[in-house]
Amino acid sequence: MKPTDPRVRHYTEAQIRTLIAEVHERGRKFGLVWPSATTDTTLDGRVLVRFNTAPVTTLLNLLNLLLDVERDDDSCVS
Repeated sequence: MKPTDPRVRHYTEAQIRTLIAEVHERGRKFGLVWPSATTDTTLDGRVLVRFNTAPVTTLLNLLNLLLDVERDDDSCVS
């Protein structure tokens, strides 16, 4: 997902906080920890996520990668 994707404008700050919590939970087992990650300001109608003011799309892409890894792990277990 690109930072300019118009779908990003529909995420509320509360939804983004929930996504951050999910990244924390899923990323922990891979050693991915961002204790300071939180929502930041809104820029051009998009809520930014504070780990170097990344756009929400960075968070969504990271979460997607973590979910892909989990799916791959689950498919390997028979």
